[in-house]
Amino acid sequence: MPNGYGTGPLGKGPVGPRGMGRGMGRRGKSIGPPEFCICPSCGEKVKHQPGVPCSSILCPKCGTRMVRG
Repeated sequence: MPNGYGTGPLGKGPVGPRGMGRGMGRRGKSIGPPEFCICPSCGEKVKHQPGVPCSSILCPKCGTRMVRG
């Protein structure tokens, strides 16, 4: 890589995993707040509220702590 700027050979654009898929999390999901909190026991979904961790919400059906979904 010329000058170590990650431009690839002869400035032909990014080469390798560093230059591809920026802004994406693991398995292609974008990083950000989840849309739903899901109960691991019964599968109930509740809309996620910003600033409130899913683990602090109890399932309205069975009372189990919700997980990020």
